[in-house]
Amino acid sequence: MADRLLLRGGAVVSMDPDVGNLPKGDILIEGDKIVQIAPNIQADALVMDVTGDIVIPGFIDTHRHTWECAIRGCAPNATLDDYFVEVLDTFAPLYRPDDVYASNLAGALECINAGITTLLDWSHINNTPEHPDAGVRGLQESGIRAVYAYGSANLSLNDYWNQSKIVIPKDDVRRVRDRYFSSKDGLLTMQLATRGPGFCVDDVVTQEWKMARELGLPITVHVAMGRLAGRFGMIKQLQRLNLLGSDTTYIHCCYFSDEEWHLVKDTGGKISIASQIEMQMGHGQPPVGKALRHGLRPSLSIDVVTTAPGDMFTNMRSAFAAERVLVNAAAWEANTTIPEDTLTAHGVLEMATINGAYTVGLDHRTGSLAPGKQADVVVIDGKAPGTAPVIDPVATVVLAADVSNVDTVIIAGKVHKRDGKLVANYARARELAEKSRDYLMAQAAKKKLQPVG
Repeated sequence: MADRLLLRGGAVVSMDPDVGNLPKGDILIEGDKIVQIAPNIQADALVMDVTGDIVIPGFIDTHRHTWECAIRGCAPNATLDDYFVEVLDTFAPLYRPDDVYASNLAGALECINAGITTLLDWSHINNTPEHPDAGVRGLQESGIRAVYAYGSANLSLNDYWNQSKIVIPKDDVRRVRDRYFSSKDGLLTMQLATRGPGFCVDDVVTQEWKMARELGLPITVHVAMGRLAGRFGMIKQLQRLNLLGSDTTYIHCCYFSDEEWHLVKDTGGKISIASQIEMQMGHGQPPVGKALRHGLRPSLSIDVVTTAPGDMFTNMRSAFAAERVLVNAAAWEANTTIPEDTLTAHGVLEMATINGAYTVGLDHRTGSLAPGKQADVVVIDGKAPGTAPVIDPVATVVLAADVSNVDTVIIAGKVHKRDGKLVANYARARELAEKSRDYLMAQAAKKKLQPVG
């Protein structure tokens, strides 16, 4: 039986066209991989009875500033412009390595608790070389599958976000890559989190893009959002600099022109949408339909817990509603029915799973349930108030379930949550995050009292 686990009797939503969905099926896991999916499997293995529940691939969060976990809820009414001042210019310069570690550990465990098995940690808090070490350590200790996206320091809003002339330090990026990411087969992989045109001068943009490609790191960048970046024409600027490529993920994308959508599609770019944040903070309309109409595969991300929840259920529902309200309004004006290709619940679940894996470059390993893939599996309680009775498992996951219904979470064959409880010592992680919160809030209060000039 060595190292074998059999999930028995659940409604399997595989997100794999060859496997399909099983109204009642079994999944056999051996080591860190799925080895078989079938209506009935007889095997010498530890059996986990999930009858009446729904088994899905783990959610993929393609962009989260995990370091902000310790200051959760500090900016509930913020616009994007406010966020730059209230978070990046107020709290970020105060962060110690220990605060990054505490936030990444607690934030990654929060992800696991919510059924997010893969996280792209967009880490623009590298104020010293010790900061990225602390961030990576927090991810490692949580046990999550993560993409660590090395970003800039944040010691001054003006220096780092207003036509910045400061390049992310290549030597330290190489050091972190060589120290923690020498293997591409581990739970953690690496990207470069760049600020991009509009926020940096052309020379810095070019240097960072070239650095990423020289070091073999995919690129992730915020574009076309809010009052400021929405006017930068960032994709056109990247085209002018000859930097567009299939190794780049574009986050938000709310204010692309049609030409820019075509440029991203033609150069193989990937899309990450943070629907709740985009609507709430004024980034713009989540461009789900636009991305789909241009033949792209949009994914979902949480972005910041300073201002919105950290779970994928919120983002699936907000993306679904944000897109369908546009379609329904257009149909009402035209006095027609909605188009056949209107976004469905299944399409939203694709965004949260297999599209997310594609976006972070891990769709060959995770994002769907199929033999040979990593065993990143989530069991949703289908017997709870609010989920029972189940008619359509996809509808239950996308439109009915919440974090309280995440019963079991498995990452690379290892159980991290069972019977609704995390295996890890979350109490310790919470304690560390609370201590960081207290320190950061006290320091921020002192900072506000200091005279200017």
